[in-house]
Parts: sequence; C-alpha cells; structure tokens
Amino acid sequence: MLTTTDAPSGDVAERAAPQRRRAAARECLARWIAGMHPAYFAMPMATGIVSIASHLLGLREVSTILFALNVPLYCGLWAATLARAIVFPERFRLDWSSHQRAPGFFTTVAATCVVGTQFDLLRGAREVALALFCLGLILWIACTYTIFVLLSTREEKPTLAEGINGGWLLAVVATQAVAILGCRVLPGRVADRDAALFFVASFWLCGGMLYIWMISLIFYRYTFFKFMPSDLMPPYWINMGAVAISTLAGTTLIDVAGDSSLVRSILPFVKGFTMLYWATATWWIPMLLGLGIWRYVVRRFRLEYDPLYWGLVFPLGMYSVCTFRLAQVMEVPSLLWVARAFVTAAIAAWVLTFLGFAARVVLVVLLALRSIARGRASGAPFRPTFGEST
Repeated sequence: MLTTTDAPSGDVAERAAPQRRRAAARECLARWIAGMHPAYFAMPMATGIVSIASHLLGLREVSTILFALNVPLYCGLWAATLARAIVFPERFRLDWSSHQRAPGFFTTVAATCVVGTQFDLLRGAREVALALFCLGLILWIACTYTIFVLLSTREEKPTLAEGINGGWLLAVVATQAVAILGCRVLPGRVADRDAALFFVASFWLCGGMLYIWMISLIFYRYTFFKFMPSDLMPPYWINMGAVAISTLAGTTLIDVAGDSSLVRSILPFVKGFTMLYWATATWWIPMLLGLGIWRYVVRRFRLEYDPLYWGLVFPLGMYSVCTFRLAQVMEVPSLLWVARAFVTAAIAAWVLTFLGFAARVVLVVLLALRSIARGRASGAPFRPTFGEST
C-alpha cells in the first residue's frame, strides 16, 4: 500500500528520468569520441570513391545519394575529431606516436581530397574543390612530417611484426589523392601550367616511392614472420588500394597533359609506370581473396563490424575507377567490363559495411536504454559500454 511519502519520491524520479537519459547519451557519446580510431575518415573516403565510380559508370542515382550522405559524414567526423582533440588531448596525442594507430590520420588527407574531387566532378564546384585541395595539402604536410618524425624518434618501438600493417600504405593513398585533386584544380588556376603539372607529377612520383618502401616491409612481414588470423587486419586491402589510386593519379596526369612540354617529355614513362601500378593492383586481388578465405573460412575468424573495414571498401571502388580511366586513356575498351564488375562489388561492400555500422549504433542505443531502465530500478548510475573499435 502506498503511503503519502511515496508519491513525491515517484514524482522526483519521473522528473529525473529525462536528465538521466540526457546524461547517459552524453556519456555514451563521450566514450565513442574518446576511443574513436583516427582511421574513421576511411568512411567518407570509401563513400566518396564509390560515389565517383557510380557516376563514371552511369549509376547517377546511386552517386547522388552517396554524395548527399558523404558531405555530412565528412563534416560530422571533423566535428568528432576536433572534440576529441579538445576534450581528450592525451589520448589524441598518444595516437600520433602509435605505430598501429598513427597512419590512420592519413585518412583525413585522402577523405578531404576525395570529397573535393566529388564536388568538382559531380557538382562542378571548382572553388570548393580548390579550398579542399588546399586543406588536403596542409593536412598532408602536417601528417607526413609529424607522424614519421614522431615514430622515428620514439624510444620504445614495437617489432616489425607488431608495428607494420597495411594501414601504413595510407600515406601513399593520401599522397596520390593530393596529386589527383591537384591535377583537376591547379592547371587552370596557376599562371605557369608546367609548374603546376611539375608539382602534381612530383607528388605522383613521391607516392610511388613510398609504396615501394612500405610494401617491401609489409610483404617481408607476411612471408617471413608467424602469421595469425588476427594479424590480417581489414586494412590489408590497402595493399591493392594504394597502387590502384597510384594508377588513377597516373591516368589523371596523362589526361591533363594537353600541350604541356614537361608532361609530354615524360609521357612514355608515366604511361609505363601507370600500367605497372595497375598490373600490381590486379596481382594483389587474388592474393587478398585467398588470405581472406584462409582467415574467415579455414581459420573461422569471427566476422563483425570494425571501422577499419571501410579500408576494404575503398580499394574496391578505387580499382573500379582506375580501371575505367585506364581503359579511356590507354584506349583499351575491353577493360570496361572489369570496372563494371568492381563497381558492383564496391557498392555491395559499402552496403554491408554501412549496415554493420548502423547495427552497431542501434545496439549501443538499445544497451544504453536497457542500462537506464535498470539503473532507474536499482538506483545505480548508468555506465554504458562502447567499444573503442566503433
């Protein structure tokens, strides 16, 4: 039987419920931001390149939807990243000197340039594309000469087997992304066209040099160290994606050469290396599929959502785009069916990965609501569990 003192306490509990829900939501968001992986910008990278591939291959509705989704995704991740740097500066700082997590910051460069390419190609917004190119170039300088200096001067370092992974090739992806967007926005903006093309050609060559350095270490790690299913992290597909974007950078440079005496003097070299990059990307595909079968079928590794899986979607979309552009500049129309097949695979991979992301968000919300309900019944404070990989 209720007493006269029970009613006020019930009213207080009812009034406190909205505050508890707001506090729970804030704490849940804070935990996600605190543990957010620097490579989360692979999401707008992947969304952007699949949108571009869809546009080039005639799937305009898909391209438009992905573009409309990608801009708020990109802006939202910047808001989360800046909030993390301000609210959790120590965790943010430690990521910059981590051999496992630091290369993920290069996704900010690549995502910025991919979104810039979307604005230029899909909307003709050359001013926005130029602004994003400038931002991408600044981010490239900051990431390149901060991360590699910090990792080089760090006193305690992991072994090669523990420290190297496909994510390191994001430095190559970032460099080539700057070259691609530069080819689109610089020649018409700079008085000396040859100087602009010299600049972007240098970036293209620099990206190729970085790939040769890094893939040698990664391949050595694969073949001469003990290899477990857990070692085959999702960014291993960047092994292919890095040379796919190098192919796209080469085809873009060939396409904008025009009457430039500089580019025409090295055109056979550019074409030869562009084909080399495409052939290398193609070689990686069966290898990576075989490693994936070994991981998930033979060794039965658990398949669950990880933000790093966006680093698998991006190479599929990039291979479709680079093959389409190679077929155009080299006049090999028989390659177009390959581009069509891979854009289908890229869209399917994007949908599955996005569904995994959405399911994880829904799961966290449901767990938060259940924890709130239990806390209301027991009087215990809400303590959400939100994995760092999310």
